[in-house]
Amino acid sequence: MSGNEKLRVRALGRVYGEGAQAVTALQDVDLTVRESEFVMIVGPSGCGKTTLINIIGGLDEQTSGEVLLDGKPVCAPGADRGMVFQGYSLFPWLTVQKNVEFGLKMKKVPAAERAQRAKEYIDLVGLGGFENALPRQLSGGMKQRAAIARTLANEPEVLLMDEPFGALDAQTRVVMQELLAGISRKKHPTILFITHDIDEAVLLGDRIYVMSRRPGTIRDVIEVDIPGERNHHSLVRPEFIAVKEKIMEMLWQESMDAASGR
Repeated sequence: MSGNEKLRVRALGRVYGEGAQAVTALQDVDLTVRESEFVMIVGPSGCGKTTLINIIGGLDEQTSGEVLLDGKPVCAPGADRGMVFQGYSLFPWLTVQKNVEFGLKMKKVPAAERAQRAKEYIDLVGLGGFENALPRQLSGGMKQRAAIARTLANEPEVLLMDEPFGALDAQTRVVMQELLAGISRKKHPTILFITHDIDEAVLLGDRIYVMSRRPGTIRDVIEVDIPGERNHHSLVRPEFIAVKEKIMEMLWQESMDAASGR
């Protein structure tokens, strides 16, 4: 499923402030995402997960190290990286169709082509029939579907997702996870996804990076080798539980070390 190296983070560090007030958020972070791979990042609260993805997205700047996309340094935001956040970030005055078309319009894609591509992705996320709805007429899950469709329609090289389902109720969250898993199987996008939900990480990820407490670094990398299509039934399978327990133990140890001052 995965191909050549698409994204590389090498010896990345981020320090905020100076002198005695300096806070090291990230330290020597190394990770790789291959083409068409679905990579998850989990870690304790405050370990720098969002800082990391913001640097990769060009929204923040590292203090040391580098981010390479297709071998080229990332220095600023760009259309080659699409970002989906926990907040839906939809324009409230635009319909679903117009929201999904927005990035394509900015790229000067002809009207007929952008309408067709937007409709394709609206259907892909299960919002067919809601093209003319405004965001206020949608549920939280439907808004996030629209946000995902808008990002995918731009066909970025890498999709960066920062806890996109964190604000949803438990049932809607599972539905969205299975939706995204289906999109991954159909379109094979390259995805880097941050979550604090271990079930979500194991359900979606080809590979999981486990981060340490602050200063955040990579504690371990886990290859998820669970045969068959993963869905809500997978949550109770022995293979799933084994991976989940391994990650839980790492994060528990990080919490214990932090509490004891080690």
